[in-house]
Amino acid sequence: MAAVGRVSQMLVRSYLTQTRRQLSAAAAAGGHSAQAAKTWKILSFVVALPGVAVCMLNMYLKEQQHSHEQPEFVPYSHLRIRSKRFPWGDGNKSLFHNAHMNALPAGYEGHDE
Repeated sequence: MAAVGRVSQMLVRSYLTQTRRQLSAAAAAGGHSAQAAKTWKILSFVVALPGVAVCMLNMYLKEQQHSHEQPEFVPYSHLRIRSKRFPWGDGNKSLFHNAHMNALPAGYEGHDE
């Protein structure tokens, strides 16, 4: 059993030594990595940042069209089942509960109907 351990340690050391040599050789070449870094920098500013800006604009416009009304409560039997209390608060609200949008089993909070 000890022999297997020694052989595996030798293989790991050999692999790590070989990997270090390859990385050292790549770093010594140098010319290619400078060009690659310049290419990725240009792509980041020309493609990625405008892409993020377009996505932000799209979400802003969608949010402006979105209705903020509370959905109608329908007491479906398969939704809002509480077989075990939540370990926080009163045990009836989920961790990220939103009183305006998330209904409790009996209906929305503060809803007078």
